[in-house]
Amino acid sequence: MDESYDYLEELKDFLEGTFHQDISSPGQALDEFINEVSKECLLSTIKDCEKLLNSNLTKQEKEDLIQNNTEIYFPALELTPLQWLWKLVEQMQEAIKTK
Repeated sequence: MDESYDYLEELKDFLEGTFHQDISSPGQALDEFINEVSKECLLSTIKDCEKLLNSNLTKQEKEDLIQNNTEIYFPALELTPLQWLWKLVEQMQEAIKTK
């Protein structure tokens, strides 16, 4: 991959561009993203999410990054930002099977 590729910047772009204040729900926003992008884009997004989840950042740093780049009220979902991102990855992996 290109040396200038920054997975955190790509991940922030995905989170900000998909889970913004104009969505009706995080689930619907994810469904729209899955339906609109290519399989390659979906795979790349999964990879970026997994890099964050498995990175050496602290749990708090990871949660802050997710919260600061989404317009989601996590207590309403009854999930922490990290739990939500893991669930998101699982849903995207399932979607790849049908793309």
